[in-house]
Amino acid sequence: MADQITKRSENYSQWYNDLVVKADLAEQSSVRGCMVIKPYGYAIWEKMQRTLDDMFKATGVQNAYFPLFIPKSFFSREAEHVAGFAKECAVVTHHRLMNDPDGKGVVVDPSARLEEELIVRPTSETIIWSTYKNWIKSWRDLPILCNQWANVVRWEMRTRLFLRTAEFLWQEGHTAHATAQEAQEETMRMVNVYADFARNCLALPVIVGHKSPNERFAGALDTMTIEAMMQDGKALQAGTSHFLGQNFAKSFDVKFANKEGELEYVWATSWGVSTRLMGALVMAHGDDNGLVLPPALAPIQVVMVPIFKTAEEHDAIIAKMQELKAGLEAKGHSVRIDDRDTLRPGFKFAEWELKGVPVRFAMGPRDLANGTVEVARRDTLTKSTVALEGLVDSVEALLADIQKGIYEKALAFRASHVEKCDDWEEFKAKIGTGKFLLCHWDGTAETEQKIKDETKATIRCIPVDSFVCEEEGKDIYSGKPSSRRVVFAISY
Repeated sequence: MADQITKRSENYSQWYNDLVVKADLAEQSSVRGCMVIKPYGYAIWEKMQRTLDDMFKATGVQNAYFPLFIPKSFFSREAEHVAGFAKECAVVTHHRLMNDPDGKGVVVDPSARLEEELIVRPTSETIIWSTYKNWIKSWRDLPILCNQWANVVRWEMRTRLFLRTAEFLWQEGHTAHATAQEAQEETMRMVNVYADFARNCLALPVIVGHKSPNERFAGALDTMTIEAMMQDGKALQAGTSHFLGQNFAKSFDVKFANKEGELEYVWATSWGVSTRLMGALVMAHGDDNGLVLPPALAPIQVVMVPIFKTAEEHDAIIAKMQELKAGLEAKGHSVRIDDRDTLRPGFKFAEWELKGVPVRFAMGPRDLANGTVEVARRDTLTKSTVALEGLVDSVEALLADIQKGIYEKALAFRASHVEKCDDWEEFKAKIGTGKFLLCHWDGTAETEQKIKDETKATIRCIPVDSFVCEEEGKDIYSGKPSSRRVVFAISY
Protein backbone atom coordinates (compact mmCIF):
# COMPACT_ATOMS: atom_id res chain seq x y z
CA MET A 1 0.00 0.00 0.00
CA ALA A 2 2.95 2.32 0.56
CA ASP A 3 3.56 2.32 -3.20
CA GLN A 4 0.30 4.29 -3.49
CA ILE A 5 1.94 7.19 -1.62
CA THR A 6 4.32 9.65 -3.26
CA LYS A 7 7.72 9.60 -1.56
CA ARG A 8 8.58 12.59 0.60
CA SER A 9 11.82 13.12 -1.29
CA GLU A 10 9.96 13.35 -4.60
CA ASN A 11 7.13 15.69 -3.66
CA TYR A 12 6.54 16.44 0.01
CA SER A 13 3.28 18.27 -0.64
CA GLN A 14 1.83 15.41 -2.67
CA TRP A 15 3.08 12.91 -0.09
CA TYR A 16 1.04 14.75 2.53
CA ASN A 17 -2.09 14.85 0.39
CA ASP A 18 -1.75 11.16 -0.52
CA LEU A 19 -1.23 10.11 3.07
CA VAL A 20 -4.19 12.01 4.50
CA VAL A 21 -6.49 10.34 1.98
CA LYS A 22 -4.95 6.85 1.82
CA ALA A 23 -4.75 6.53 5.61
CA ASP A 24 -8.48 7.30 5.83
CA LEU A 25 -8.09 10.53 7.79
CA ALA A 26 -10.11 12.84 5.56
CA GLU A 27 -11.25 13.54 2.02
CA GLN A 28 -12.46 16.45 -0.05
CA SER A 29 -16.19 17.14 0.16
CA SER A 30 -18.71 18.26 -2.44
CA VAL A 31 -18.55 21.72 -0.85
CA ARG A 32 -15.59 23.66 -2.19
CA GLY A 33 -12.88 24.15 0.41
CA CYS A 34 -14.51 21.91 3.02
CA MET A 35 -13.48 18.42 4.09
CA VAL A 36 -15.04 15.24 5.36
CA ILE A 37 -13.17 13.93 8.41
CA LYS A 38 -13.46 10.15 8.22
CA PRO A 39 -13.99 7.94 11.29
CA TYR A 40 -10.30 7.01 11.71
CA GLY A 41 -9.25 10.66 11.46
CA TYR A 42 -12.04 11.77 13.76
CA ALA A 43 -11.04 9.14 16.33
CA ILE A 44 -7.62 10.81 16.54
CA TRP A 45 -9.25 14.24 16.88
CA GLU A 46 -11.49 12.86 19.64
CA LYS A 47 -8.42 11.72 21.60
CA MET A 48 -6.94 15.19 21.19
CA GLN A 49 -10.23 16.69 22.40
CA ARG A 50 -10.49 14.46 25.45
CA THR A 51 -6.92 15.09 26.52
CA LEU A 52 -7.05 18.84 26.02
CA ASP A 53 -10.49 19.10 27.61
CA ASP A 54 -9.18 17.45 30.77
CA MET A 55 -6.13 19.73 30.76
CA PHE A 56 -8.33 22.82 30.41
CA LYS A 57 -10.70 21.75 33.17
CA ALA A 58 -7.75 21.10 35.48
CA THR A 59 -7.09 24.87 35.31
CA GLY A 60 -10.69 25.73 36.22
CA VAL A 61 -12.06 26.19 32.69
CA GLN A 62 -15.69 25.25 31.95
CA ASN A 63 -17.24 24.49 28.56
CA ALA A 64 -20.04 26.57 27.08
CA TYR A 65 -21.51 27.20 23.63
CA PHE A 66 -22.20 30.44 21.79
CA PRO A 67 -24.09 31.16 18.53
CA LEU A 68 -22.71 30.30 15.11
CA PHE A 69 -24.11 33.56 13.69
CA ILE A 70 -22.76 36.97 14.67
CA PRO A 71 -24.50 40.27 13.84
CA LYS A 72 -22.40 42.22 11.36
CA SER A 73 -22.58 45.32 13.55
CA PHE A 74 -20.61 43.52 16.26
CA PHE A 75 -17.57 43.35 14.01
CA SER A 76 -17.50 47.10 13.44
CA ARG A 77 -16.99 47.71 17.15
CA GLU A 78 -13.36 46.52 17.17
CA ALA A 79 -11.66 48.00 14.10
CA GLU A 80 -8.44 45.96 14.21
CA HIS A 81 -10.41 42.75 14.72
CA VAL A 82 -12.70 43.30 11.75
CA ALA A 83 -9.74 44.26 9.56
CA GLY A 84 -8.08 40.97 10.41
CA PHE A 85 -11.05 38.83 9.37
CA ALA A 86 -12.97 40.92 6.81
CA LYS A 87 -11.63 39.10 3.75
CA GLU A 88 -12.45 35.66 5.19
CA CYS A 89 -16.04 36.20 6.36
CA ALA A 90 -19.02 34.31 5.02
CA VAL A 91 -22.15 36.45 5.26
CA VAL A 92 -25.81 35.35 5.57
CA THR A 93 -28.09 37.84 3.81
CA HIS A 94 -31.40 35.95 3.40
CA HIS A 95 -33.34 33.38 5.41
CA ARG A 96 -35.56 31.69 2.82
CA LEU A 97 -35.55 30.08 -0.62
CA MET A 98 -38.37 29.95 -3.14
CA ASN A 99 -39.16 28.13 -6.36
CA ASP A 100 -37.75 29.94 -9.37
CA PRO A 101 -40.68 31.47 -11.35
CA ASP A 102 -38.82 30.47 -14.52
CA GLY A 103 -38.73 26.85 -13.41
CA LYS A 104 -34.95 26.69 -12.86
CA GLY A 105 -34.92 25.15 -9.41
CA VAL A 106 -34.82 27.33 -6.30
CA VAL A 107 -33.64 30.88 -5.79
CA VAL A 108 -33.24 33.22 -2.83
CA ASP A 109 -36.54 34.81 -1.87
CA PRO A 110 -35.89 38.57 -2.30
CA SER A 111 -38.53 39.37 0.31
CA ALA A 112 -36.65 37.36 2.95
CA ARG A 113 -33.62 39.61 3.25
CA LEU A 114 -32.36 39.85 6.84
CA GLU A 115 -32.77 43.16 8.61
CA GLU A 116 -29.15 42.81 9.73
CA GLU A 117 -26.74 40.53 7.93
CA LEU A 118 -25.08 37.78 9.96
CA ILE A 119 -21.44 36.67 9.88
CA VAL A 120 -20.84 32.91 10.06
CA ARG A 121 -18.48 32.57 13.01
CA PRO A 122 -14.79 33.03 12.03
CA THR A 123 -13.97 33.42 15.75
CA SER A 124 -16.19 34.31 18.68
CA GLU A 125 -14.69 37.27 20.57
CA THR A 126 -17.46 39.67 19.57
CA ILE A 127 -20.47 37.44 20.28
CA ILE A 128 -18.95 36.25 23.56
CA TRP A 129 -18.12 39.72 24.84
CA SER A 130 -21.62 40.91 24.01
CA THR A 131 -22.78 38.05 26.25
CA TYR A 132 -20.24 38.70 29.00
CA LYS A 133 -21.73 42.20 29.40
CA ASN A 134 -24.82 40.49 30.86
CA TRP A 135 -22.80 38.15 33.08
CA ILE A 136 -20.34 40.59 34.65
CA LYS A 137 -21.40 43.26 37.14
CA SER A 138 -19.02 42.91 40.08
CA TRP A 139 -15.53 41.68 40.91
CA ARG A 140 -17.31 38.69 42.46
CA ASP A 141 -18.32 37.57 38.93
CA LEU A 142 -14.67 37.27 37.88
CA PRO A 143 -12.78 35.46 36.58
CA ILE A 144 -14.87 33.84 33.86
CA LEU A 145 -13.04 30.90 32.32
CA CYS A 146 -15.00 29.55 29.34
CA ASN A 147 -14.11 27.31 26.44
CA GLN A 148 -16.18 26.10 23.52
CA TRP A 149 -15.63 23.23 21.10
CA ALA A 150 -17.04 24.39 17.79
CA ASN A 151 -16.61 24.84 14.07
CA VAL A 152 -15.60 28.09 12.39
CA VAL A 153 -15.70 29.36 8.81
CA ARG A 154 -12.90 31.34 7.20
CA TRP A 155 -13.34 31.64 3.46
CA GLU A 156 -9.96 30.40 2.26
CA MET A 157 -9.17 30.59 -1.45
CA ARG A 158 -6.41 27.96 -1.45
CA THR A 159 -7.28 25.02 0.77
CA ARG A 160 -5.50 21.91 1.98
CA LEU A 161 -6.92 19.12 4.11
CA PHE A 162 -6.55 19.90 7.82
CA LEU A 163 -4.02 22.69 7.26
CA ARG A 164 -6.30 25.27 5.67
CA THR A 165 -9.98 24.67 4.96
CA ALA A 166 -12.98 26.99 4.70
CA GLU A 167 -14.59 25.23 7.67
CA PHE A 168 -12.62 23.57 10.44
CA LEU A 169 -13.06 22.30 13.99
CA TRP A 170 -11.40 23.87 16.97
CA GLN A 171 -11.70 24.97 20.55
CA GLU A 172 -11.63 28.60 21.62
CA GLY A 173 -11.17 29.71 25.20
CA HIS A 174 -12.39 33.15 26.25
CA THR A 175 -11.61 34.40 29.73
CA ALA A 176 -12.42 37.58 31.64
CA HIS A 177 -10.33 38.95 34.53
CA ALA A 178 -10.24 41.77 37.04
CA THR A 179 -6.61 42.73 36.41
CA ALA A 180 -4.12 42.83 33.57
CA GLN A 181 -1.76 40.62 35.57
CA GLU A 182 -4.37 37.87 35.94
CA ALA A 183 -5.13 37.97 32.21
CA GLN A 184 -1.44 37.86 31.29
CA GLU A 185 -0.93 34.92 33.64
CA GLU A 186 -3.84 33.12 31.98
CA THR A 187 -2.35 33.80 28.54
CA MET A 188 0.93 32.23 29.61
CA ARG A 189 -0.79 29.37 31.46
CA MET A 190 -2.73 28.28 28.40
CA VAL A 191 0.15 28.49 25.92
CA ASN A 192 2.05 26.23 28.30
CA VAL A 193 -0.91 23.82 28.38
CA TYR A 194 -0.65 23.67 24.59
CA ALA A 195 3.12 23.15 24.75
CA ASP A 196 2.69 20.35 27.29
CA PHE A 197 0.08 18.67 25.10
CA ALA A 198 2.20 19.06 21.95
CA ARG A 199 5.31 17.62 23.55
CA ASN A 200 3.79 14.83 25.62
CA CYS A 201 0.86 13.72 23.44
CA LEU A 202 1.65 14.81 19.88
CA ALA A 203 5.34 14.01 20.46
CA LEU A 204 5.97 17.35 18.80
CA PRO A 205 8.85 19.56 19.95
CA VAL A 206 7.53 23.11 19.92
CA ILE A 207 9.00 26.52 20.59
CA VAL A 208 7.03 28.76 22.94
CA GLY A 209 7.30 32.45 22.19
CA HIS A 210 5.69 35.81 21.53
CA LYS A 211 4.42 36.74 18.10
CA SER A 212 5.83 39.91 16.56
CA PRO A 213 3.32 42.79 16.19
CA ASN A 214 2.88 41.96 12.48
CA GLU A 215 1.91 38.37 13.30
CA ARG A 216 -0.33 38.96 16.31
CA PHE A 217 -3.99 37.99 16.43
CA ALA A 218 -6.21 40.83 15.24
CA GLY A 219 -7.16 42.88 18.30
CA ALA A 220 -4.58 41.39 20.68
CA LEU A 221 -1.95 43.26 22.69
CA ASP A 222 0.20 40.13 22.84
CA THR A 223 0.01 36.71 21.20
CA MET A 224 1.84 33.69 22.55
CA THR A 225 2.41 30.78 20.18
CA ILE A 226 3.76 27.26 19.90
CA GLU A 227 5.71 26.82 16.67
CA ALA A 228 6.63 23.41 15.27
CA MET A 229 8.95 22.30 12.48
CA MET A 230 7.61 19.94 9.85
CA GLN A 231 9.81 17.46 7.96
CA ASP A 232 10.23 19.87 5.05
CA GLY A 233 11.69 22.43 7.43
CA LYS A 234 8.67 24.72 7.27
CA ALA A 235 7.04 26.10 10.39
CA LEU A 236 3.52 25.32 11.52
CA GLN A 237 1.76 27.52 14.05
CA ALA A 238 0.23 24.82 16.23
CA GLY A 239 -1.60 26.88 18.84
CA THR A 240 -1.96 30.46 20.09
CA SER A 241 -2.93 32.26 23.29
CA HIS A 242 -3.80 35.95 23.22
CA PHE A 243 -3.73 38.74 25.78
CA LEU A 244 -6.54 40.98 24.52
CA GLY A 245 -6.16 43.74 27.09
CA GLN A 246 -9.39 45.72 27.49
CA ASN A 247 -10.08 46.16 23.78
CA PHE A 248 -13.16 43.95 23.61
CA ALA A 249 -14.42 45.04 27.02
CA LYS A 250 -14.34 48.65 25.82
CA SER A 251 -15.93 47.74 22.49
CA PHE A 252 -18.86 46.07 24.25
CA ASP A 253 -18.83 48.25 27.40
CA VAL A 254 -18.12 45.37 29.79
CA LYS A 255 -17.37 46.90 33.19
CA PHE A 256 -17.31 45.59 36.73
CA ALA A 257 -17.48 47.22 40.14
CA ASN A 258 -14.19 46.61 41.95
CA LYS A 259 -13.88 46.08 45.71
CA GLU A 260 -13.88 49.84 46.23
CA GLY A 261 -17.10 50.17 44.24
CA GLU A 262 -15.42 51.84 41.26
CA LEU A 263 -16.22 50.76 37.70
CA GLU A 264 -13.40 49.27 35.63
CA TYR A 265 -13.16 47.61 32.24
CA VAL A 266 -12.56 43.85 32.27
CA TRP A 267 -9.30 42.30 31.00
CA ALA A 268 -9.52 39.50 28.44
CA THR A 269 -7.75 36.52 26.88
CA SER A 270 -8.58 34.06 24.13
CA TRP A 271 -6.76 30.91 23.07
CA GLY A 272 -7.27 28.07 20.61
CA VAL A 273 -6.06 25.06 18.69
CA SER A 274 -7.73 23.40 15.73
CA THR A 275 -7.80 20.36 13.48
CA ARG A 276 -4.59 21.85 12.04
CA LEU A 277 -2.98 19.67 14.74
CA MET A 278 -3.99 16.68 12.61
CA GLY A 279 -1.87 18.09 9.80
CA ALA A 280 1.02 18.58 12.22
CA LEU A 281 0.73 14.96 13.31
CA VAL A 282 1.02 13.74 9.74
CA MET A 283 3.79 16.07 8.59
CA ALA A 284 6.01 15.84 11.66
CA HIS A 285 6.09 12.05 12.05
CA GLY A 286 4.86 10.29 8.88
CA ASP A 287 7.23 8.40 6.59
CA ASP A 288 7.12 6.85 3.13
CA ASN A 289 5.16 3.88 4.52
CA GLY A 290 2.40 6.01 6.04
CA LEU A 291 1.42 7.51 9.36
CA VAL A 292 3.52 7.17 12.49
CA LEU A 293 1.15 7.79 15.40
CA PRO A 294 2.31 8.50 18.95
CA PRO A 295 0.63 5.93 21.23
CA ALA A 296 -0.97 8.74 23.25
CA LEU A 297 -3.15 9.65 20.26
CA ALA A 298 -3.43 6.38 18.34
CA PRO A 299 -7.06 5.15 18.12
CA ILE A 300 -5.64 1.61 18.00
CA GLN A 301 -2.43 1.15 19.99
CA VAL A 302 -2.00 -2.57 19.36
CA VAL A 303 -3.27 -4.56 16.39
CA MET A 304 -3.11 -8.37 16.29
CA VAL A 305 -2.94 -10.33 13.05
CA PRO A 306 -3.50 -14.11 13.14
CA ILE A 307 -1.66 -16.33 10.65
CA PHE A 308 -3.22 -19.74 10.04
CA LYS A 309 -4.16 -22.37 7.48
CA THR A 310 -6.82 -24.47 9.18
CA ALA A 311 -9.95 -23.65 11.17
CA GLU A 312 -8.42 -25.33 14.21
CA GLU A 313 -5.31 -23.15 14.03
CA HIS A 314 -7.49 -20.08 13.59
CA ASP A 315 -9.63 -20.85 16.63
CA ALA A 316 -6.65 -21.56 18.88
CA ILE A 317 -4.79 -18.40 17.85
CA ILE A 318 -7.87 -16.20 18.17
CA ALA A 319 -8.55 -17.60 21.66
CA LYS A 320 -5.03 -16.61 22.76
CA MET A 321 -5.39 -13.19 21.13
CA GLN A 322 -8.69 -12.61 22.91
CA GLU A 323 -6.93 -13.38 26.16
CA LEU A 324 -4.15 -10.90 25.37
CA LYS A 325 -6.67 -8.30 24.26
CA ALA A 326 -8.62 -8.54 27.50
CA GLY A 327 -5.43 -8.17 29.52
CA LEU A 328 -4.25 -5.14 27.53
CA GLU A 329 -7.66 -3.45 27.62
CA ALA A 330 -7.80 -3.94 31.38
CA LYS A 331 -4.66 -1.79 31.53
CA GLY A 332 -6.27 0.91 29.42
CA HIS A 333 -4.77 0.08 26.01
CA SER A 334 -6.82 0.15 22.80
CA VAL A 335 -6.56 -3.14 20.90
CA ARG A 336 -7.95 -4.63 17.71
CA ILE A 337 -7.80 -8.21 16.43
CA ASP A 338 -7.77 -8.13 12.62
CA ASP A 339 -9.67 -11.32 11.88
CA ARG A 340 -10.85 -10.35 8.40
CA ASP A 341 -10.86 -13.46 6.22
CA THR A 342 -10.83 -11.56 2.93
CA LEU A 343 -7.27 -10.25 3.24
CA ARG A 344 -3.90 -11.93 3.47
CA PRO A 345 -1.63 -11.15 6.45
CA GLY A 346 0.83 -9.20 4.29
CA PHE A 347 -1.90 -6.86 3.11
CA LYS A 348 -3.05 -6.36 6.71
CA PHE A 349 0.51 -5.56 7.79
CA ALA A 350 0.78 -2.91 5.09
CA GLU A 351 -2.61 -1.41 5.95
CA TRP A 352 -1.88 -1.02 9.64
CA GLU A 353 1.57 0.31 8.84
CA LEU A 354 -0.09 2.91 6.60
CA LYS A 355 -2.47 3.85 9.41
CA GLY A 356 0.37 4.24 11.88
CA VAL A 357 -0.67 1.73 14.57
CA PRO A 358 2.23 1.81 17.06
CA VAL A 359 2.48 -1.95 17.80
CA ARG A 360 1.57 -5.00 15.74
CA PHE A 361 1.42 -8.58 17.00
CA ALA A 362 1.55 -11.45 14.50
CA MET A 363 0.94 -15.01 15.68
CA GLY A 364 0.95 -18.31 13.82
CA PRO A 365 0.69 -21.95 14.97
CA ARG A 366 4.43 -22.20 15.63
CA ASP A 367 4.37 -19.04 17.74
CA LEU A 368 1.45 -20.39 19.73
CA ALA A 369 3.23 -23.71 20.33
CA ASN A 370 6.42 -21.90 21.41
CA GLY A 371 4.61 -19.42 23.63
CA THR A 372 5.86 -16.47 21.58
CA VAL A 373 4.56 -13.68 19.33
CA GLU A 374 6.17 -11.48 16.70
CA VAL A 375 6.12 -7.84 17.82
CA ALA A 376 6.60 -5.08 15.22
CA ARG A 377 7.20 -1.43 16.11
CA ARG A 378 5.78 1.12 13.69
CA ASP A 379 8.22 3.88 14.64
CA THR A 380 11.41 1.92 13.89
CA LEU A 381 9.92 -0.72 11.55
CA THR A 382 11.73 -3.37 13.59
CA LYS A 383 10.46 -6.81 14.58
CA SER A 384 11.32 -9.14 17.43
CA THR A 385 10.08 -12.45 18.83
CA VAL A 386 8.80 -12.00 22.35
CA ALA A 387 7.60 -14.50 24.96
CA LEU A 388 3.87 -14.43 25.67
CA GLU A 389 4.56 -14.68 29.38
CA GLY A 390 4.67 -11.16 30.81
CA LEU A 391 3.76 -9.60 27.46
CA VAL A 392 0.73 -7.72 28.75
CA ASP A 393 2.82 -6.06 31.45
CA SER A 394 5.65 -5.16 29.06
CA VAL A 395 3.45 -3.46 26.44
CA GLU A 396 3.00 -0.35 28.59
CA ALA A 397 6.77 0.16 28.71
CA LEU A 398 6.99 -0.52 24.97
CA LEU A 399 4.35 2.11 24.17
CA ALA A 400 6.08 4.62 26.43
CA ASP A 401 9.38 3.92 24.66
CA ILE A 402 7.71 4.46 21.27
CA GLN A 403 6.17 7.74 22.44
CA LYS A 404 9.56 8.92 23.68
CA GLY A 405 11.35 7.73 20.55
CA ILE A 406 8.99 9.58 18.20
CA TYR A 407 9.51 12.81 20.14
CA GLU A 408 13.27 12.44 20.27
CA LYS A 409 13.47 11.77 16.54
CA ALA A 410 11.48 14.93 15.80
CA LEU A 411 13.60 16.92 18.26
CA ALA A 412 16.83 15.68 16.68
CA PHE A 413 15.50 16.62 13.25
CA ARG A 414 14.69 20.12 14.43
CA ALA A 415 18.09 20.49 16.08
CA SER A 416 19.81 19.62 12.80
CA HIS A 417 17.76 22.23 10.92
CA VAL A 418 18.20 25.25 13.20
CA GLU A 419 21.09 27.66 12.67
CA LYS A 420 22.23 31.08 13.80
CA CYS A 421 22.61 33.44 10.88
CA ASP A 422 24.15 36.92 10.81
CA ASP A 423 24.63 37.58 7.09
CA TRP A 424 21.81 38.71 4.79
CA GLU A 425 23.10 36.94 1.70
CA GLU A 426 23.50 33.73 3.70
CA PHE A 427 19.97 34.22 5.05
CA LYS A 428 18.52 34.46 1.54
CA ALA A 429 20.40 31.35 0.44
CA LYS A 430 19.38 29.22 3.44
CA ILE A 431 15.85 30.28 4.37
CA GLY A 432 14.25 28.39 1.49
CA THR A 433 16.15 25.16 2.13
CA GLY A 434 14.06 24.04 5.08
CA LYS A 435 15.64 25.69 8.09
CA PHE A 436 14.73 27.76 11.12
CA LEU A 437 17.19 30.67 11.26
CA LEU A 438 17.93 32.43 14.56
CA CYS A 439 18.65 36.01 13.58
CA HIS A 440 18.85 39.44 15.12
CA TRP A 441 15.89 41.75 14.51
CA ASP A 442 15.72 45.47 15.18
CA GLY A 443 12.14 45.22 16.48
CA THR A 444 10.50 47.24 13.71
CA ALA A 445 7.51 46.16 11.65
CA GLU A 446 9.10 47.77 8.59
CA THR A 447 12.16 45.52 8.68
CA GLU A 448 10.05 42.44 9.28
CA GLN A 449 7.82 43.28 6.31
CA LYS A 450 10.77 43.90 3.99
CA ILE A 451 12.26 40.52 4.90
CA LYS A 452 8.91 38.85 4.23
CA ASP A 453 8.51 40.64 0.90
CA GLU A 454 11.97 39.58 -0.28
CA THR A 455 12.09 36.00 1.04
CA LYS A 456 8.54 34.96 2.18
CA ALA A 457 10.06 34.32 5.62
CA THR A 458 8.28 35.58 8.72
CA ILE A 459 9.20 35.89 12.37
CA ARG A 460 7.63 32.74 13.76
CA CYS A 461 8.18 33.83 17.34
CA ILE A 462 10.34 35.66 19.82
CA PRO A 463 11.30 32.58 21.88
CA VAL A 464 10.83 32.29 25.62
CA ASP A 465 12.17 28.73 25.69
CA SER A 466 14.05 26.19 23.52
CA PHE A 467 16.86 28.58 22.53
CA VAL A 468 19.00 31.14 24.33
CA CYS A 469 18.54 34.23 22.17
CA GLU A 470 19.39 37.20 24.41
CA GLU A 471 22.60 38.71 23.09
CA GLU A 472 23.71 41.94 21.50
CA GLY A 473 24.05 42.07 17.73
CA LYS A 474 22.91 43.72 14.51
CA ASP A 475 19.66 43.20 12.60
CA ILE A 476 20.09 40.66 9.79
CA TYR A 477 18.56 43.08 7.26
CA SER A 478 18.88 46.67 8.46
CA GLY A 479 22.11 46.39 10.44
CA LYS A 480 20.54 48.32 13.31
CA PRO A 481 21.30 47.33 16.92
CA SER A 482 19.44 44.33 18.34
CA SER A 483 19.41 42.79 21.81
CA ARG A 484 18.11 39.33 20.88
CA ARG A 485 17.57 36.80 18.15
CA VAL A 486 14.19 35.66 16.84
CA VAL A 487 13.05 32.63 14.84
CA PHE A 488 12.64 33.19 11.10
CA ALA A 489 11.14 30.50 8.83
CA ILE A 490 8.90 29.87 5.87
CA SER A 491 5.53 28.79 7.24
CA TYR A 492 2.35 26.97 6.29
